[in-house]
Amino acid sequence: NFGFRDMKTNEAYDHIMAQLNTLDSLEVRTVNVASKDGQIAEETRLFDKLNDTMADIPPSRRAGVIMITDGQVHDVPEDTEQLQDYGPVHTFLSGERDEIDRQLVVEEAPSYGIVGQDVTVRFNVIDTDSSERRRRARVKITNKDGSVNFKEVQTGESQTFNLHIAHGGQNVFEIEVDRLPGEITEINNKIAVIVNGVRDRLRVLLVSGMPHTGERTWRNILTADPAVDLVHFTILRQPHKLNTVPQNELSLIPFPFRELFEVKIYDFDLIIFDRYRLNNIMPPYYFDNIAKYVREGGALLEASGPSFGSNKSIYYSDLGNILPSVPTGSVLNEPYRPSLTDLGLRHPVTFDLKRSHPEPWGQWLRQVDVIPKSGDTLMHGVGQKPLLTLDRVEKGRVAHFTSDLIWLWARGYDGGGPQAEILRRLAHWLMKEPELEEDAIDVSAEGNEITLRRRSLERGTHTVTMTDPNGKKTNIVMQDENTRWVEKTITVDKLGVYRFKDKNKDIQRVVLVGDYNPKELQSVVTTEEHLQPVVKTSNGTFQWVENGLSQNFRMVNANSSFKGFGWLGLRRNNDYVVTGVQSRNLLPDLITIMLLISLVTVTWYVESRLKS
Repeated sequence: NFGFRDMKTNEAYDHIMAQLNTLDSLEVRTVNVASKDGQIAEETRLFDKLNDTMADIPPSRRAGVIMITDGQVHDVPEDTEQLQDYGPVHTFLSGERDEIDRQLVVEEAPSYGIVGQDVTVRFNVIDTDSSERRRRARVKITNKDGSVNFKEVQTGESQTFNLHIAHGGQNVFEIEVDRLPGEITEINNKIAVIVNGVRDRLRVLLVSGMPHTGERTWRNILTADPAVDLVHFTILRQPHKLNTVPQNELSLIPFPFRELFEVKIYDFDLIIFDRYRLNNIMPPYYFDNIAKYVREGGALLEASGPSFGSNKSIYYSDLGNILPSVPTGSVLNEPYRPSLTDLGLRHPVTFDLKRSHPEPWGQWLRQVDVIPKSGDTLMHGVGQKPLLTLDRVEKGRVAHFTSDLIWLWARGYDGGGPQAEILRRLAHWLMKEPELEEDAIDVSAEGNEITLRRRSLERGTHTVTMTDPNGKKTNIVMQDENTRWVEKTITVDKLGVYRFKDKNKDIQRVVLVGDYNPKELQSVVTTEEHLQPVVKTSNGTFQWVENGLSQNFRMVNANSSFKGFGWLGLRRNNDYVVTGVQSRNLLPDLITIMLLISLVTVTWYVESRLKS
């Protein structure tokens, strides 16, 4: 559909059919090879379709083949001698001579990359024109955050570029080359490289404020995942406790505050404070470092013990500025069963917990009383007070458990509960794993169908805008039916990158239909090159539609030329088919018998007279 090819193809088809309809004893079969079984064609496989169409026609009945194409055919048989059975192959070329095009070809692109590391993409800029000369071209690489890098490249030479994998899930990079003046299309000047970020190891720092039974639960759950590197410190000796043992006889080590919270704080993906209290050990500015770490994209989980409701609460450090709950100073020491809020029933962190461990869940015996000031409360405790709250703080995330007794479930107390699933999902949400995003768009492509899924904590109607490879925008309305995902299937008819963006939120995803470099878009200039052996072997012709459509068709003998001034020939085979045999008596049976008897009598009489 580049330029005027569609129009010229239709004109050529109408002209050819008008000519063929004037020829007697000719059966015409029209074959459209643009798609196969309703799927988008990533390449033009013309001869596969031709062979299927001609399979039931014996060679003695084949008059010829007429193709209307741009010449970019990808399944030309190597053995062209067999094509003589088809008769002459006349090819009408729908494009124009001396077309030029510039294309960006990805030669190597990884599907996965380690978060925090670079991946290398190899690409080439190819100019197709009559001169085939080398040029300088400018390539633009756009990252997901909108930052742009430029690179001057030499056309016709492989180039490499390092792309940084900033986060888990889909990392999208747009690579675009400047337009070549006069080129027939820009659709192959841009490619979106999609690299799925995976974490090599999840580095978790767990700080327990004092020895207690529950710290083993945290350690067991975190170390059960082989992808987690856990660093666990427990403060065993508080400054206010008297100890007459000389320092050189103690096996304890000083808590490495500077090493953990200043030098290597950004090496951790998640920091967990478990029953931590202000103890005059850690200087206050380290808490400021932690708050800064969270705002710049880190993650913090606070599991509060009774000290959170006292004047030793870490809320009264700089962490109070990022925690979503304010302590009232009370600790509620009474049994209760944790339950999900309405929001918790929909949130991906706590959704479906009842299926993994049916209620009733076991009782907990203590909870710190807090007042929520921000974030989303997913679980309730005593008197519907917040038990689990999640919040975003600038680029980072914070989770707050207002009880330290989740280990009761791990011990099976009162029937236990889904502690392992909650803590696993919570850690993954804090580390921004895409499958646990509250507001999310998920897209996947299979053939020419795109499956679009939308999830949101807000009930109602959501509008997602789809942008196709040509830049056309389509609004897709998705009605929330109180399910985890709302799903729609979209049938598309173009190869390339499709973009999906929520109309009201900054959530977007892309999906690639077809390969990075589908053959259909690799070479798009009109050419005789690929079909030259076929046309030559079959004694056919090339006709450029741009030169006009004045040729008529005529039937000629097999040994004649199939072209002349103003006409093109099809093979006259003089073949016929016997469709039936019918017999009929010349005379009635009785008369035939009488004639035979008379003939015998006359013969006998004549023979007897001759003997006498």
